[in-house]
Amino acid sequence: MRYVALAALAILMATTSACHRAEEAAPAAASTTPAPATPADGTLPNDALPTDLAQLQQRALHRRAVEAVTWGMPAVNFQLMVEASNKIGGDWNQIVYWSKLPSWKNQTLTPNPDVIYLMPFYDTRQGPVVLEIPPADGALSITGSIDDGWQTAVEDVGPAGADKGKGGKYLLVPPGYQQNLPTGYIALPTSTYTGYALLRSNIGSGSEADIAKAAEYGRRIKIYPLADAASPPETKFVDAIDADFDATIPYDLRFFQVLQRFIEREPWLARDRAMIDPLRSLGIEKGKPFKPDVATERQLKSAISEAHALLQARYDVAFEPYFSSSRWSVPASQEAIEGLQTNYAKPDTYPTDARGLTYTYGFFSAKHLGQGQFYLMTIKDKDGQLLDGGSQYVLKVPANAPVNLYWSATAYDRQTHGLIRDQKWASRASSTPGLKPNADGSIDIHFGPAPPASGESNWVPTQSGRPFEVLFRFYGPQKPLFDKTWVLPDVVKAS
Repeated sequence: MRYVALAALAILMATTSACHRAEEAAPAAASTTPAPATPADGTLPNDALPTDLAQLQQRALHRRAVEAVTWGMPAVNFQLMVEASNKIGGDWNQIVYWSKLPSWKNQTLTPNPDVIYLMPFYDTRQGPVVLEIPPADGALSITGSIDDGWQTAVEDVGPAGADKGKGGKYLLVPPGYQQNLPTGYIALPTSTYTGYALLRSNIGSGSEADIAKAAEYGRRIKIYPLADAASPPETKFVDAIDADFDATIPYDLRFFQVLQRFIEREPWLARDRAMIDPLRSLGIEKGKPFKPDVATERQLKSAISEAHALLQARYDVAFEPYFSSSRWSVPASQEAIEGLQTNYAKPDTYPTDARGLTYTYGFFSAKHLGQGQFYLMTIKDKDGQLLDGGSQYVLKVPANAPVNLYWSATAYDRQTHGLIRDQKWASRASSTPGLKPNADGSIDIHFGPAPPASGESNWVPTQSGRPFEVLFRFYGPQKPLFDKTWVLPDVVKAS
């Protein structure tokens, strides 16, 4: 009986195997079921999702690449400035500076063209580095901040910073440093090995003499390794005034190449370790060259385009009006500002979306925003229309602007967030020589591709065919700005 059962089982297995081979050989019948329609919200029904592993991995890679763009934006922003410095002869523990007021050739993101800029780039991989800030000297002073490689604020310097205008030696301490620190320094532990300071040497007026004085004063800043503190070497200054210093964001494969170079140099922060695997799937991994295959490169290019579109759309609706009666906004969310000022101290928040958006159009962060400077931005006129570089506009700055130092209004290319290229100047400020006030003390600032009939004194040029944005700066901001008893009105399209 046992042999009969075994024989029957063998016949059954053979029959089943033959049926399976026949099914595999037969061509698939055309489906009469219509393909499921994609819902209005853009999602795919479960039966329309790919089931092939390779397809699923490509979809995951695309999503990861989009997220990597937002997450990595401040690092790429910083790395681009480092590499722009290298192109003009700068190196670590040196200072790139502009010996005159910057022109449109300074293509950092929304830079200030009404001060002398100085940017020390520090590297602590060989040990702590000293940054010396000189004491304020009459009208001459430094407004600025030291940031780490993620552009998180480490400390402010100058009269509005830790030295309170008395000058000081700021000691930048690398991650994990265990040795005892000497006295006489303002010790600042940093999260990354490299970073920079954005320092502004304020000018008494826009006269050539005052600009020269501010540049000379800025050259009193020093940077050197702590190991050389007993006899510091002379600080090297690299003048960028005539150079094309381009740090605008490249929304193509270069973005990931730049991110790889930053990741290779810097330590992983505990808060970012969840990005190690996603980045590895994109070909970004410590100790390995970035060489994506053809399929991965195709996904990266698609993802950076999508990320760019997403960030632009978010920018359009990101900011709440600062005043109840006009469209001016603080150009960063409160969540992002708090995170940058506290090194993301809150354990339950990490606003990478807000941070990423911020560094698409600006650079640096202040430890104490509102003490040394304050910013308001607008991208629309009073009627809610985007600012058009081919149209004429007027901004009436009310009298008694609430500043101890100066105010300025600067136009930027909306597409790159850099200064508008090939223009004679980019801004008008309370320090601009020849600025003409109205009888009531207010000042009209004109924006447009051609000057108004009143002349060029109060005119900021724009470029036809390109949208623009306006950033209004308050240096040494005063109480009426914060209690909003002084209000900046909207930009108005000229009739």
